[in-house]
Amino acid sequence: MTDPVVPTTSGAVRGQVTADGVALFRSVPYAAAPEGDLRFAEPVPAPPWEDVRDARRPGPTAPQRRHDIPGLDLTPLAGTGWRPGPEYLTVDVWTPQPGAAALPVLVFVHGGSFLGGTGSAAAYDGTAFARAGAVLVTVQYRLGIDGFLPLEGGSTNLGLRDQLAALRWVQENIAGFGGDPANVTLFGAASGAVSVACLLGSPLSPGLFRRAIVQSGHPDMVRDGVQARRLARVVADELKVEPSAEAFRKVSTEQLLDAQDAVLRPGGAPDLRDALGYDRGYGLSPFLPVIGDDVLPHHPAKAIRAGAGRDVDLIAGSCSEEMRLYLVPTGALEAVTDDQAIASLAVSHPDPAGILHAYGLGSGAAAGQVLVDALTDLVFRDGVRDLADNHTGRTFRYEFEWGSPLLDGRLGACHGLELPFVFDALAAVPGPRGLLGENPPQELATELNGAWHSFATTGSPGWPEYAGEDTVFHAY
Repeated sequence: MTDPVVPTTSGAVRGQVTADGVALFRSVPYAAAPEGDLRFAEPVPAPPWEDVRDARRPGPTAPQRRHDIPGLDLTPLAGTGWRPGPEYLTVDVWTPQPGAAALPVLVFVHGGSFLGGTGSAAAYDGTAFARAGAVLVTVQYRLGIDGFLPLEGGSTNLGLRDQLAALRWVQENIAGFGGDPANVTLFGAASGAVSVACLLGSPLSPGLFRRAIVQSGHPDMVRDGVQARRLARVVADELKVEPSAEAFRKVSTEQLLDAQDAVLRPGGAPDLRDALGYDRGYGLSPFLPVIGDDVLPHHPAKAIRAGAGRDVDLIAGSCSEEMRLYLVPTGALEAVTDDQAIASLAVSHPDPAGILHAYGLGSGAAAGQVLVDALTDLVFRDGVRDLADNHTGRTFRYEFEWGSPLLDGRLGACHGLELPFVFDALAAVPGPRGLLGENPPQELATELNGAWHSFATTGSPGWPEYAGEDTVFHAY
């Protein structure tokens, strides 16, 4: 079969037909390269090209540095690292048939703590969705300093603005790939889920997606301008420049990444607690979406509670043991003491001892397990539950409970574990260090991928609408 060619608003692109009979288009620009005067500026449409553009190979990724977790190979979920090149505001598209009409569309926003990741990572292969009759789009967007550090004279929430630009591109172009622009499901995981939840509460998103899936994220993981400007000043001091877009444009990407690494080192970030004493990133990332611009003029959780996104069908969920990903491989689960558990939470919470004692600290429970239980709720489950409770439209909720056998089963149902199942891409996460361990259950992947496809197609994943804890779907 000949390689398919599809027109876009910037020019035609040539994809390839995979061995599974799916048409795949890689690294298709949805916006111009963010270089020169476009650094720290709102995305603008990709400039046109005349000849057919080759879209058969992965392209550049957003600037980033790998931060691996010992003992685990997270490459299938996080990607292989930074692939340098200016044209990284792109999408990958899988479609069963470019000439089809009105197929459901799913648009995926990858996670990575707003610091790393890529939509072209192996676990986000859209083949299963395409074979089921949907179009799958994955998005690359600006990260870290480039995407989420507000600077004087620059645009704010650039990573979210990139995602909005990608969604507008989908509206204008997806019909050429066989998709229905009136039936778009936006979904994301981790920081990608935070992004989706923020866009659900943004006044700039109506009409861009009909449904949303929020996997292990929520709209409370945002900052106000005070903490964001404090972070910008510390980064600028590290670079020895002013915290302005003009000054940062003169700094190389490598220097920015060095400054970013300096902020990520223990003690490198400023105090990012808000007026109530919470660091909404809980130490996972200093870079978060910021409230107070046209993207997020109001706190997105409050906007959703007031009715924003009421016309968008929603699935929200999390894994039952999220924080084991961070505390088991490092040995902290067994090594942390009661005092250390309190001290580690104190940098993010105003009452660390009270919270941890409520979860069993001091009553014979192991401090590491108490910390896992408390942080799983504080960072993930509580916000997901609040989102489901406050969304005024149709809502479904799940909890992923299958536990990885890796590390003698201690990894459990940790953060990110649901993703290969959602994409039905178990083969992309192989081997003894591949998060899933040996022989993960294919039937669970078939079930979850089918539920996501059903939701994108019909508005129902196949389980009851959320109406309290007894209507949560448990995946195991």
